[in-house]
Amino acid sequence: MRDPTRPASPRGLASIRIRAAASRDAAAIAAIYNEGIAGRGATFETTERSADDVRRWLASTSRIARPFLVAQRIAEERNEVVGWVRASEYRPRQCYDGVAEFSVYVASSARGQRVGDALMTHFVSACAESGIWKILSRIFPENMASRALCARHGFREVGVYERHAQLDGVWRDVVIVERLILVNQRG
Repeated sequence: MRDPTRPASPRGLASIRIRAAASRDAAAIAAIYNEGIAGRGATFETTERSADDVRRWLASTSRIARPFLVAQRIAEERNEVVGWVRASEYRPRQCYDGVAEFSVYVASSARGQRVGDALMTHFVSACAESGIWKILSRIFPENMASRALCARHGFREVGVYERHAQLDGVWRDVVIVERLILVNQRG
């Protein structure tokens, strides 16, 4: 059995490019998210998302930039989005502008190929560049792949929200993860 705290084998990683998400990626992002919704192991969402839903995410504005990145597999026959990571607003109060929640999803066809690692490496840097000083998320306790990904990228588990919400009529707990990012601050 593979140690989940170590990155998976690097096969195919050289053919992955990380870039900002664009409107043309909306259908692929929605499809990857819908895999996560259907699998019931990564989100409380139960309604699939459309490309238009994703375009609205891309069009949303806030006082500071919120990184939204995709992993694109570069192949001779086609360029395919195989994963994404997105920062979203934590709370609407201005004092929380530098705190972001995040979601990261990898297509089932690309899991085990370090796509999540490539996304998170670029994402943390993009968050720091945009002035975000803390990123956080909530993960189902049994989602060991996501917990291990976060641990590899400097996140710490800070607690558990018990009975956070119901999914398909069953109460679910979530593990809270956070990472503080060093940013240039005066004073």
